[in-house]
Amino acid sequence: MSKLFPNAHAALAGVVADGQTIAVGGFGLCGIPEALIAALRDSAVRNLTCISNNAGVDGFGLGLLLETRQIRKMVASYVGENKEFERQYLSGELELEFTPQGTLAEKLRAGGAGIPAFFTRTGVGTMVAEGKEIREFDGHHYVMEHALVPDVALVKAFMADRSGNLVFRRTARNFNPNVAMAGRVCVAEAEVIVGTGEIDPDQIHLPGIFVHRLVHNPTPEKRIEQRTTRER
Repeated sequence: MSKLFPNAHAALAGVVADGQTIAVGGFGLCGIPEALIAALRDSAVRNLTCISNNAGVDGFGLGLLLETRQIRKMVASYVGENKEFERQYLSGELELEFTPQGTLAEKLRAGGAGIPAFFTRTGVGTMVAEGKEIREFDGHHYVMEHALVPDVALVKAFMADRSGNLVFRRTARNFNPNVAMAGRVCVAEAEVIVGTGEIDPDQIHLPGIFVHRLVHNPTPEKRIEQRTTRER
């Protein structure tokens, strides 16, 4: 059965709602689901908790949702590229659950694997561990972290078949597989769509069982976050 929807707005219809927790794939601006983020903005849903490695930049990525005040809380690792994020956080308009990058990845992976919580040494003795259970194993202290199971996951792939099997391209894979597996409902966008069975099973990075809806975005902007050049 084809999971392909005609556009990003149709793919999110009946899926997103006020007050949800939504996880978004990507690292910086690499591998972000551009079309789905724009459609989420246009849906006008509010009071969202967004889980993502970072919060995009001003005017692009999750920065679009910050501008429209649709995000109530961010669960993120890095927030240094977004001035509007900084302004909202410092003024008390936006909540932030700051999470070490590896811990965030594992919290998503655990959610997708059905593991409710795990222990890690990362963050012990810092504000990251405040209010969390601490245990000692083999002479070392560990903090207990709960898994993340978002209501909706939005991810970006390079290629997909109509059954939702996904192939990611190089570093654009980043958080996307973990985000997809963790979400109760996963919506993916892909640059290339092929028929079911046309992708070599050995080349599939994420099985279609984790993907519920699919949208074709053949011409993403793929904006460069920071362009660095050298003098000739």
